[in-house]
Amino acid sequence: MATTVAQDVSFDEKLDQLALVAIEVGLGLREGQELLMTAPLEAVPLARRITEHAYRAGASLVTTLYSDDDAQLLRYRFARGEAFDKAAAWLYDGMGAAYRSGSARLAITGASPLLLSNEDPGKVGRANQAVSKAYRPALEMITRHEINWTIVASATPAWAAAIFPEESSEVAMASLWEAIFRTSRVDRDDPVAAWKEHDAGLHRRAAYMNEKRYAALQYRGPGTDFRLGLADDHVWMGGGTTAGNGVYCIPNLPTEEIFTTPHKDRADGTVRASKPLSYQGTMIEGIEVLFRAGRIVEARATRGLEVLEKLISTDDGARRLGEVALVPHSSPIAASGLTFFNTLFDENAASHIALGQAYTSCLRNGDKLTPEELAAKGANDSLIHVDWMIGSKNLDIDGITATGNAEPVMRGGEWVA
Repeated sequence: MATTVAQDVSFDEKLDQLALVAIEVGLGLREGQELLMTAPLEAVPLARRITEHAYRAGASLVTTLYSDDDAQLLRYRFARGEAFDKAAAWLYDGMGAAYRSGSARLAITGASPLLLSNEDPGKVGRANQAVSKAYRPALEMITRHEINWTIVASATPAWAAAIFPEESSEVAMASLWEAIFRTSRVDRDDPVAAWKEHDAGLHRRAAYMNEKRYAALQYRGPGTDFRLGLADDHVWMGGGTTAGNGVYCIPNLPTEEIFTTPHKDRADGTVRASKPLSYQGTMIEGIEVLFRAGRIVEARATRGLEVLEKLISTDDGARRLGEVALVPHSSPIAASGLTFFNTLFDENAASHIALGQAYTSCLRNGDKLTPEELAAKGANDSLIHVDWMIGSKNLDIDGITATGNAEPVMRGGEWVA
């Protein structure tokens, strides 16, 4: 039975519901489990609500690490050049230790999408690469879904201003919060039931694609003529999953995608982004790349090209794909008409691909395969994992069968079946 939108619900009640959904639906936090949370300073009200619900659910300890945009800018203004090759390895080692000891992971997103847009792209690229290297051992536990983890959003003044530049700060913040509440399904009479219903729908869609067993996908749209092979023994996933620690979680709130692992050597053709990419405080717009035999051989962008070039030069795997996701253009996030300048939202407004590390959980028995076996099946290996959007109302996608026949999967950005 479809859930209904709640009437006359206060902001505080919606914020509390978002925190509840984060713990009960996103994390599935179990009694006695620790929680490691990261958040921008401006997200303290939501972080405190999440902390309360975590302890009510039986968490043994909640540890929150806050980030400060202004302090980050001070680094770019005053730190010496060699400092940008440094990352807090001890911190990321500690995060990895927390995951290995059984901690759940929750990230609150909301940082300014334009924070570093006026800073030296060379410094930005070096700093990002240093973090990618330091965080990789911990990140691999997430990409392998060894732990239960999720991401939720908090409105912040800088983020709201980027989306609603013509509005006052108060109006922009209120508008962004309402968009977060609506797309995160916490404006319903029973948000938990709404998420269970939505989760079941995503699983049905993934099951359909798994039954089809397409060998490749063919994309056609404005600036896009692209064929993407799928990894051998790939598995489509969507919504929630049971992590390696046995906890069922939904990693992204909101989520509208089903996704799988492409073959790292089987991407050919031109792909044009349909939305800007906000990457580590910089904006990259007008992305258009040419793939040959799985690898980006040409890259263009109307804004942020130097950052894009630094990104795809991180390692060899950064020029190859680690994820492909299908999202209908009618998703609630696309229907909002907003560009969020935040990957959590924008990737769920449009079909997308991701450069870099593959999700090994999207391969049959992927968690039991060696790195060499994973590579043989087509799974990509990289320090990065960066999603960018290519879907729109003008995108058509065909599934290519093992015998080479083409079957319509999406037309005009919508599911055919």
